[in-house]
Amino acid sequence: MSATGRQLIDATSHRHGPESRNRLAETGHAGADGARAALETFYYALNQRDADVLRADWSDDPLAQLNNPLGGILRGGESITALYDRIFTGPVRVTATFRDIVEYLGDDHAVFAGREVGSWAGPDGVEVPLTIRTTRYFRYADGRWRQFHHHGSIDDPAALAAYQRAVTG
Repeated sequence: MSATGRQLIDATSHRHGPESRNRLAETGHAGADGARAALETFYYALNQRDADVLRADWSDDPLAQLNNPLGGILRGGESITALYDRIFTGPVRVTATFRDIVEYLGDDHAVFAGREVGSWAGPDGVEVPLTIRTTRYFRYADGRWRQFHHHGSIDDPAALAAYQRAVTG
């Protein structure tokens, strides 16, 4: 990050998926490395179905917001983590890799925009491809990076409907 407060924009070859690591301990580092640690930690939590790590990664601010195909618009860390709890304990297993990432980095904020590619499988074990346009916003506050906003969209209406039915019943 810049000492002058400039924003840095960069395309990156980073990918975060099932091999992602829990880097919560590194989210206290100010700067780009701490923001990237928070992003990778989210994908660790998602792919490992680790609700405790996910809860620690997301802000508990009442205005933290998730806009995605399963939850619609949710506000507040409690509502957001409750949705993920239902996904993690439900019958559908979701696996996603975040790629094609563009980073927008400032001194106390980071936006990562790209595409999640993966699959979901129901109780029958049949894997169905999943592609989601994704943007994630993180803020550095109170000595650590935390996720404050996520927006995800599935472009294919039939794929969206099938995914929603599988996860939400």
